Amino acid sequence: MSTEEIEPTKEVNRIYVESTIIMTTVRLVVPFVFAYGLFVMFHGADSAGGGFQGGVIVAASILLVGFAFGIDATRIWISELLTRMTIATGGAIFVLIGIGSVLNGGAFLDYPAYGLDKTGIKYIIEIIELAIGAIVSGVLIGLFFTLAKGDMRSGEDEQKSAESGQDQEATS
Repeated sequence: MSTEEIEPTKEVNRIYVESTIIMTTVRLVVPFVFAYGLFVMFHGADSAGGGFQGGVIVAASILLVGFAFGIDATRIWISELLTRMTIATGGAIFVLIGIGSVLNGGAFLDYPAYGLDKTGIKYIIEIIELAIGAIVSGVLIGLFFTLAKGDMRSGEDEQKSAESGQDQEATS
């Protein structure tokens, strides 16, 4: 009896292999990695760290989920709209706080222009760090999903497409 007769004929995704050990480990580790990323973002005003580093850690926790549970399943869970909204919200917060300081008579992101004490300024800096973290994590997650999906085309492909389009116009 051949193996073709025993195995059902279905399409198998050979890239993703489900592993109970990896899935369980990721379930246990990811909440702590995500919380650590937020910790790094929040403490960027007082110590080493900040929005960029924290955003990378948060994105890494989401990528771990993608590697453990499958990229397609994670892409459904973290939709493209959510990723874009995260980037847009972070950017909007950053710009609004910067413009707010300009409207108060200071330079862009000149926190003392708000007329707050050091504690108030610290909170504004933490909001900025969270906004930067949202932008960074959203961009990294979006890049990961785009590369995993294969949406990226090389410059040669685009040049060939443009040339074939010009050839078709010349023959018409």
